[in-house]
Amino acid sequence: MPYRISYSRAAVKTFRRIHPQNIRRIKDAIEALAVDPRPDGAIQPAGGAGELRIRVGDYRVVYDLHDDELVILVLRVAHRREVYR
Repeated sequence: MPYRISYSRAAVKTFRRIHPQNIRRIKDAIEALAVDPRPDGAIQPAGGAGELRIRVGDYRVVYDLHDDELVILVLRVAHRREVYR
């Protein structure tokens, strides 16, 4: 059964500043998480309380999994130079 995807307010706000071509690639990667929430290349950052991160070109998507509810909460979408701050 696929996971349901929800977005934090910060993630939605970030999409307004990203080029539409990049938005499509990012959203495709996020939609793929619904089927495979822990793809190869998903990293759990040190100090991240259960958060996972995937790379989509120059952008990073930080998300939290709620396995008991089958929900993926996208916390942050940011350019790689911004996500590590």
